[in-house]
Amino acid sequence: MDHVHTKQEIGHVRISNEVVATIAGLAATEVAGVTAMSGGIGGGIAEILGRKNLTKGVKVEVGEKEAAVDLNIVVDFGSRIPEVAKRVQENVKRSIESMTGLAVVEVNVHIQGVHFPTQEPKEDDRVK
Repeated sequence: MDHVHTKQEIGHVRISNEVVATIAGLAATEVAGVTAMSGGIGGGIAEILGRKNLTKGVKVEVGEKEAAVDLNIVVDFGSRIPEVAKRVQENVKRSIESMTGLAVVEVNVHIQGVHFPTQEPKEDDRVK
């Protein structure tokens, strides 16, 4: 497991890649218009806004002082995809930088799908 190492006066601080990935996943799902994280082209869609596996669909590359993030997301139908992606990039960058002190050099957002809401038939629409 890779870690971010920083030397302090009284010892080392280590931040694992999984911690950075979890921060990124949580920050992405906080954005309105993001339905779910996706495991990528080969993987299935994670539970919609589930908190069980926040790192699904998140890949991070962490160096000593910098990080790069790739996110695979599913957006809500009707959302403006470029705006949702930009908000995801901003929120993920801000969250990682404020919580870890790492400089985030890139946040790549990959839209893997569009979620269509299921609609219950109205009482008037049902066959009598």
